[in-house]
Amino acid sequence: MAIADASVGAALIPTSVPRSEAWGKIRRKLVVGVPAGLVFLLLFVCFIGPFFLPLAPPTGGSVLDSGLPPGTPGHPLGTDVNGNDVLSRLIYGGRASLMIAIAVNAIGLIVGGVVGAISGFLGGKIDTLIMRGLDVLIAFPSLVLTIAIAQILGPSLPNTILALSAFSIPAVARIARSATLRIANMPFIQAADLSGSTTWRTLTRHIAPNIIPQMLNFALLGMGIVIVTEGALSFLGMGVPAPAPSWGNMIYEGQQSLSATPLLVLWPSLALLVTVLSFNLLGENLRDEMNGR
Repeated sequence: MAIADASVGAALIPTSVPRSEAWGKIRRKLVVGVPAGLVFLLLFVCFIGPFFLPLAPPTGGSVLDSGLPPGTPGHPLGTDVNGNDVLSRLIYGGRASLMIAIAVNAIGLIVGGVVGAISGFLGGKIDTLIMRGLDVLIAFPSLVLTIAIAQILGPSLPNTILALSAFSIPAVARIARSATLRIANMPFIQAADLSGSTTWRTLTRHIAPNIIPQMLNFALLGMGIVIVTEGALSFLGMGVPAPAPSWGNMIYEGQQSLSATPLLVLWPSLALLVTVLSFNLLGENLRDEMNGR
């Protein structure tokens, strides 16, 4: 009887992973891997590609070569109205846009993360003072505030980074404060306080490791927002100054001859779309994976 029961029990144990479960694992890998692959490809092409690809200079073209169609020898995507190679400007413009997005999110993570963690951990009047100051910044429409700061500072790459950081820091600070409040009263934080841990040690050794993953997910989602906002600033002439390329000022220059050469607007618009979509999908998928765990 015992042998029969054992054989019946063994028969009930599945010998292979169900097809639906296997497909679910493959799908999860695809939804994370495809955006991650696109992001890696964009970073590789924009930052490393110019060292290996036979690209023409992004500026200094001849007007004699203006308006060349795609497929022209030496100009795979053609040239713009100034005779500059479109593919080269697209790659170098992507480098500028990605550099700005990475720098803005890094500033937001460092400054906003520290401010938010301190505010949530200390609480009281310090928390009230910090949060009311952040509320003032958040109350302004982000694009209007960014345009105002960019107009005061003037168009340049460093000034664009500073202007865009004005709405990145408050957003990250609120995320960091919210995450800190959730763990501030947990037993391991109380144990650290009872053991004589200083405020700085508690923040850096116990709180920071637990809130950084959530902040990084938010930063990935913020990459797309920063890239779009930088494109808007450059389109308005307050971002990366011409003739240096960025996707925003490429769209602005192309729309001046939109009816004659629509591809000059199409290429940077597609690059902007793919980049923002890739970062948004990657951030959302990583957030879902972490929530599932």
